[in-house]
Amino acid sequence: MEKALFEYLLRLGDDSLILGHRLSEWCGHGPILEEDIALTNLSLDLIGQATSFLDYAGKVEGKGRSEDDLAFLRFDKDYRNLLLVERPNGDFGVTIMRQFLFDAYRKPLFERLVHSSDETIAAIAAKSLKETKYHLKHSSEWVIRLGDGTEESHERIQEALNDLWKYAAEIFYEDEVDATLKEAGVLPNMETLRADWEEIVYSVLKEATLETPDNNWKQEGGRKGLHTEHLGYILAELQYMQRAYPNMEW
Repeated sequence: MEKALFEYLLRLGDDSLILGHRLSEWCGHGPILEEDIALTNLSLDLIGQATSFLDYAGKVEGKGRSEDDLAFLRFDKDYRNLLLVERPNGDFGVTIMRQFLFDAYRKPLFERLVHSSDETIAAIAAKSLKETKYHLKHSSEWVIRLGDGTEESHERIQEALNDLWKYAAEIFYEDEVDATLKEAGVLPNMETLRADWEEIVYSVLKEATLETPDNNWKQEGGRKGLHTEHLGYILAELQYMQRAYPNMEW
């Protein structure tokens, strides 16, 4: 049970950590000042969630590793984040579509984890849900605005959707970790979660006048530690200070 719980907490924490770092790359580079600040705030929310989940993961593991140890001192194969969140930022449309597909999953997930039999996960989910509701509102409004906007904005956001769609299926990846935790009442049923995700996604895409890609090809591996080359570049930057100056403190 503890091993499965540790693994799942890494998934939650790593998703937030890696996507938070990706969004931080927009700081000072946003298309407009308001969005520069908004994306930075989203990043800070996600890093805060990562801190909570990885802190709990370290306690469950029982080997004395802190949230900082787990964030900065693991190799790429030890990360359990979705491939979706490590995808490059691309243009603003790519970033927004990546965020939307992720937010549409995180909101219903946290709504269910609030009722988890694990009290710590439930508490983290309750706090994170408030932030995630705003994240989804922000990303979905931008998808609609870009999709139902100019010819160029429509074309770009459609291209982003076409490219990222193959990474969405991994959101619902399940293995023995999920089976163990569902039996213990820690996790919700993934099929009902998928139904909620699809309802959110298809509704927004319709309003945005975007076409759902018709290819069924899936790209996955992140949950098992099999990542794209992009994660290596993220970690090289993310972990530089801690590896260059071991055990440094501010």
